Amino acid sequence: MRDNGAHRIYAKKLSSNDNSKNQVYLGAGFAALNVIPHGEIYVDRTERAGSKQDRPKAGVRFFWVDEGGKHLAPDANLILYPDYPEVRMSGFLKGCRAAPSHLMTVRDAGRVLFFGVTLDGEVLGYATDHASPITAQLNAYTWPALGVFLELPLQFGEPADPKTVLLDELRRIHDLGWIASQKLARNGMKMPYAARNAGGYTLEAELGVLPNGYAEPDFMGWEIKQYAVRDFTNFAPKSVVTLMTPEPTGGFYKSASATEFVRRFGYADKSGKEDRLNFGGIYSCQKAFHADTGLRMTLNGYDAAAGKIIDIDGGLALVTPDGEEAASWSFAGMMKHWNRKHAQAAYVPSLHRSPPPEYAYGHRVLLCEQTDFLLFLKAFASGEVYYDPALKLEKASSTSPDLHRRSQFRVRHTHLSKMYHRHEIVSLD
Repeated sequence: MRDNGAHRIYAKKLSSNDNSKNQVYLGAGFAALNVIPHGEIYVDRTERAGSKQDRPKAGVRFFWVDEGGKHLAPDANLILYPDYPEVRMSGFLKGCRAAPSHLMTVRDAGRVLFFGVTLDGEVLGYATDHASPITAQLNAYTWPALGVFLELPLQFGEPADPKTVLLDELRRIHDLGWIASQKLARNGMKMPYAARNAGGYTLEAELGVLPNGYAEPDFMGWEIKQYAVRDFTNFAPKSVVTLMTPEPTGGFYKSASATEFVRRFGYADKSGKEDRLNFGGIYSCQKAFHADTGLRMTLNGYDAAAGKIIDIDGGLALVTPDGEEAASWSFAGMMKHWNRKHAQAAYVPSLHRSPPPEYAYGHRVLLCEQTDFLLFLKAFASGEVYYDPALKLEKASSTSPDLHRRSQFRVRHTHLSKMYHRHEIVSLD
C-alpha cells in the first residue's frame, strides 16, 4: 500500500453478503463517504428489465494492488441507499483481470478487504481469505475503529491510533505557552503572519500542516479547528463555528449571477457606506421571511421525522414569498463539501494578545468523530445549523462593481457534538 502511495490504510472484515453480487456494505448512514474518496454524486436513472434503478452513485478511482503493481477497476463506485440509509460499494471486479474474483465472488467467512487512500484521491484494494497470515496478524491486534472500518498504521510498529499522536502534539503545543503569530510557507518554513485570523494558521504551522484548499483532513486524518475563547477557565467561545462555505449550485444566484443576486435581494449598507449593497442575516428552517431580503430558508426532499433523504434531487433553498428559488444548494453538492474533511475533527481553544501578535492554545480539546451528512441535515432542519452569508457589492451602481462572496453555514459551539456520533472533551494536563 505504501509503495503505491497510500497515506491512510483501513480494513473491512467481510461478511458472507459482502461480495460482487450483493455489493460490499460500508456502513449505515453516509459516514463511509467521509472515508472513501469519491467523485461527484449523481443519480443513475438507467432502466433495466423494465424497472428504474434510481440510485445515487459516486465513482471511485479504485485499483487492486499486488506484487506487480496496481490495476484499475474502471467501474468501481459507491451506491447510496437513502431509504435505509446505507452505503455500498459495487463494480470493483468488472473490467479488471487482476481483481481477486476468487475472493470477492464467494460468501466465505473470515475474508478481509483492505483499503489504501492516496493523497490524490485514489483508493487501493487488497483482499485476503481466512487462512492468510495477513488476516491472522490483523485479528491478533486491536485497531482503532472508524465506523465499519479498522484504521491501520502506515508502518508496523508505529502508533496504531492517530488520535494518540494528535493529542501528544497538542499537549506539546499547549506547553509552549505564547507562540508568535505565523504561517507555514510552501517550503515548510515558518513565516511571521500578522493577520487577525492567524490563530488557525499558527496552530497548523506548529503541527507542520501546510495551508491547503483541497478537501483533505489536516493532520493524520483529523481536521484541526481553532476557536477563540475569552479565557482558559470557562472556555466560552467568542464566536460561532463556520462549518463550510459552499457557493449556491442553483436558483437565481446561479442562473443569473451572484452580482445580480445581490442587486435584487440585497439592501443598502446600514452603516452608511455609499454605493454599497449587502446581503446578510440569519436564515434557518425555523425562521420566517427575512425583513431586509424577503427570503427564507427551506429544506426540500428531507423527512425530518424519519431522518432520511426522500428525494436525492432536493436540497436547501432560499425562496421568495411566491416560491421562487433565489439560491439553492443540492444535497449532492453539500455532501461533497461536508465529506472527507469532517470525519474526525479536533476543536482547540486559543487566546490572542498583541503587540506583537501571539497565540496560546488551551488544555481542553473537543474531539468529534464519526460524522454523517444526515446528522448535518438533522441539525439544519432543527435550526441549530443556519446560513449566515456576508456578501457585499461595492461600487454597486457602476458597470464594474466589486463583489465579495461569503456563503457561510454556521453553528453554535454548544451544538457541534450533535453532528457526530461520538465526541469527548480531553484534558491535555
